[in-house]
Amino acid sequence: MMSTRAISPEVHAGGLSCTGGGISPFRAICFGLVCASPILIAWRLMRMVSALALDNDTYTHIPLIPLVSLFLIYTNRKTVFSASEAWKFGGVLLFAGILAISTARLNVFQLQAANQLSLVVFGAVLVWMGAFGLFFGSAAFRAARFPLLFLLFMIPIPEPILSKTIHALQVGSAQAAAGLFGLFGIPYLQDGLVFSLPGVAIRVAEECSGIRSTLALLIMTVLASQMFLKATWKRLLVCLLAVPLSVAKNGLRIAALSTLAIYVDPGFLHGRLHQYGGMFFFAAAFLPLAVVFILLGKTEYRRPRQDSSALSV
Repeated sequence: MMSTRAISPEVHAGGLSCTGGGISPFRAICFGLVCASPILIAWRLMRMVSALALDNDTYTHIPLIPLVSLFLIYTNRKTVFSASEAWKFGGVLLFAGILAISTARLNVFQLQAANQLSLVVFGAVLVWMGAFGLFFGSAAFRAARFPLLFLLFMIPIPEPILSKTIHALQVGSAQAAAGLFGLFGIPYLQDGLVFSLPGVAIRVAEECSGIRSTLALLIMTVLASQMFLKATWKRLLVCLLAVPLSVAKNGLRIAALSTLAIYVDPGFLHGRLHQYGGMFFFAAAFLPLAVVFILLGKTEYRRPRQDSSALSV
């Protein structure tokens, strides 16, 4: 005769270890307090990060990243928290994060303000990752590694990497626009980022680099590849396609607005389509990616065909 009994948590070392799944309230409270420590240590810099997310269109995604990570962990909580025990390496990450935050707060290396913010957010992410590993264990950390690593998208791109990235996107967008001008049969002269077209002259400025839409497309692609694709090489493939598609999309936007300005109305260079038509052109880059997702997804979920000879007796 088989008997059953409920599995009860076994608490050791003041509640820092348990079995049978679930999270002890003590552990959750400690985790929350440690996660709040970056705000207490570097309050002024954290306020500057909030202002950056509100005022700079490039970084409006920052508040959404931790919410997405929390959602992913919550939806997979039974697997993530199936077993937990203290993980010493989490303490190493935690210490490194606090060190980075303190370095940014004191500005030990005399960094410019933008790079201070990059360092303090990087430190905060390390603190959160370290606290997760310390309080919930290595198994939970491995199960939640994607949402934890996804937090890295919160970090503002430091200088001079940001400037070089924007310039590379400007050059790529200009080359894509030049290719489309040639395809459309529109005469043009190009001098670097400046185009001389019939009746108008345009310059691919930093504001036209598409850095914001490129970041958004990359983040969406990384998230979607994790959710809908299983093979690592397929995830890498779609993520690698995101940036060139975004550049091509930006070139299409420049070429389309310029063509409308030449043949319809010069006001298109500064009108509503220029200011509010970003989603239309964003879809031009997202739709090809969606097609790639569908094709790769079909190969993943296709069941192997059974050998008919093996079924005969």
